[in-house]
Amino acid sequence: MKKIFINHTNHPSERWSAEQIAAAQAYGEISDVPFPAVDAEATAAEVRVLVCEYIKKILAAEPSCVLCQGEFNYTFEMVSRLKSAGVTVVAATSERSVRTEILPDGSTRQISTFRFVQFREY
Repeated sequence: MKKIFINHTNHPSERWSAEQIAAAQAYGEISDVPFPAVDAEATAAEVRVLVCEYIKKILAAEPSCVLCQGEFNYTFEMVSRLKSAGVTVVAATSERSVRTEILPDGSTRQISTFRFVQFREY
């Protein structure tokens, strides 16, 4: 059976670095299941309904591993359910480099660069 690594984030795998793609492929073929928009006004019950909807899609793929990062309450619920189902769940770690520029009008602009380091298991 083919191993599947599910990317359940707001960051499509097509935009990942070569290092992150290689690390994901060590778990299996990459498949994106985009993270849903979670309304800030949603109740905990409404978030659980959203998790129920997406976990069906994810488990149907029989993943070997799921990268799950996004809105905190949804992520906590999803990770808990996936782990209870025996699925390995990871988060991506990165190093952030920040460069601050002072613009001619005195305002500042920050440019952040993120470099993938590893996947860390929940």
